[in-house]
Amino acid sequence: MRELYQIFPSAFSDIQINKILEIVSNQSLLDASTFSSKTPLDKIRKSKICWLSEDWIKNLLWEYILKINSNAFKIEVENNAEVQFTEYRFDENGHYDWHHDVNWNGQVDIDRKISLTVQLSNENEYDGGNFEFEELETNANFKLKGTIIIFPSYLRHRVAPITSGVRKSLVAWFSGPQWR
Repeated sequence: MRELYQIFPSAFSDIQINKILEIVSNQSLLDASTFSSKTPLDKIRKSKICWLSEDWIKNLLWEYILKINSNAFKIEVENNAEVQFTEYRFDENGHYDWHHDVNWNGQVDIDRKISLTVQLSNENEYDGGNFEFEELETNANFKLKGTIIIFPSYLRHRVAPITSGVRKSLVAWFSGPQWR
């Protein structure tokens, strides 16, 4: 049966999360931008990011994509992840308003097909900052540390404004031939 999203509660271990955070600590975080603009647009998105290229991270994420894609989504996708660390800070009005992850106006022969988010923070490290789908109500707890959410990239979603603390996550997109 096709599904709109999959959730793996507390799938990443503290050891894996700490290893990711150690890699991030050696990089400079940049102001995030969007497809429509290479410059930050604070009304739409306010967060800090860096890109990660470590094969062990990509391979670990791909294992989850393989687990669910053949049963839940049935989307033609390749092992070609773009991986981004994202940090939403209360003191900077951290948020990401409603959006989808497909660059419909892109001039390439591939599209983002499956999106994946890993919660890296403990849920008590911040308030607000809920991950939400626009047209899908769920009572799933996406805030548990290490939890993975996987969904088709065309689903509109957001990270609500942070009301205190800092929310850290890993996001990845797997691409395939253009949507038809």
